[in-house]
Amino acid sequence: MTAVSLGMPRLRRGAPADATSALAPERPATDALVDRYGRVARDLRISITEKCSLRCTYCMPAEGLPAIPREDLLTPAEIGRVVRVAVGRLGITDVRFTGGEPLMRRDLADILRAARAAAPDVSLSLTTNAIGLDKRVHELVDAGLDRVNISLDSVDRAHFARLTRRDRLPDVLAGIRAALAAGLAPVKLNAVLMPETLAGAADLLAWAVDHGCHLRFIEQMPLDADGRWTRDDLVSATDLLDVLGRRFDLLEVGRDDPSAPAEEWLVDGGPQTVGIIASVTRSFCGACDRTRLTAEGTVRSCLFGDDETDLRAILRATDLDEDARDDALARAWQGAMWRKPLAHGSDAPTLAADAFAATSRSMGAIGG
Repeated sequence: MTAVSLGMPRLRRGAPADATSALAPERPATDALVDRYGRVARDLRISITEKCSLRCTYCMPAEGLPAIPREDLLTPAEIGRVVRVAVGRLGITDVRFTGGEPLMRRDLADILRAARAAAPDVSLSLTTNAIGLDKRVHELVDAGLDRVNISLDSVDRAHFARLTRRDRLPDVLAGIRAALAAGLAPVKLNAVLMPETLAGAADLLAWAVDHGCHLRFIEQMPLDADGRWTRDDLVSATDLLDVLGRRFDLLEVGRDDPSAPAEEWLVDGGPQTVGIIASVTRSFCGACDRTRLTAEGTVRSCLFGDDETDLRAILRATDLDEDARDDALARAWQGAMWRKPLAHGSDAPTLAADAFAATSRSMGAIGG
């Protein structure tokens, strides 16, 4: 992460009156997506749908999320324009498509092609549950996909079905095999740490090592749609290391990039590693370099900040020419990121590691 010297910031709260209003006078004269605390966003997450083929207990209610009208979703062309501005004007170097489940968009390949045409050299990746990936992976690679992050919390079929409310583990494993065969290396697996997954964590790591996948465990944050998360249920990185250490020899290697969320450990001397994203007990908000776009085209600067800035209205404004539209997108985005909270949706100078601002929309609704 690149830091920008700001001096003493003055707080500005709330969204601007309109998307093209003037930037804060104290903001540095830079195109980069800098915030009041010197962080610079380089990593863009774009949610493209709220729909999902699973109903993971830590993410979605059993009935799914309220449907977003199709006309409210950004089109491939609109996403391509957003990517072009983000990469060409604002310094974004990594773009990841999320959901919901991005494979639920039939036009996902069109989205990737539009993004690749807009930014030929940027990294394009996908966070997915991999259901159906085996049938589409070659089309997606041809469209410009570079990498995949695949959600997998258990390799026990019955346990997987309980966690996701769907008996789809064979489909997920088929998608992982297809990603490996297509050369989307490294294939990263993401597992959410919960009391009900801790006992199977070592089996999951053994499976990942055997199949050449890079596994990362993630401490659960209060982003579940049902609002059932409590601190008492938290499984910490320390808890996990204790369990994994009974079966594997783990050597801490830390982070190569200070803005990377995962701390890494060599497994049995390497070369395989396991990552732990201790988002609650070892918060990395101070080095966060992410900016998020929801499926409806609003900028969300923080997972726990309800402040959203509408880019879709600018994309669809009929009174702007192409240059003015790009300028308005850039300025609205810069303003949104300048207001990014310090940590977990709050600007409090001191915040307990497990304190999170209440958010009105779950992770499945806004993208991870």
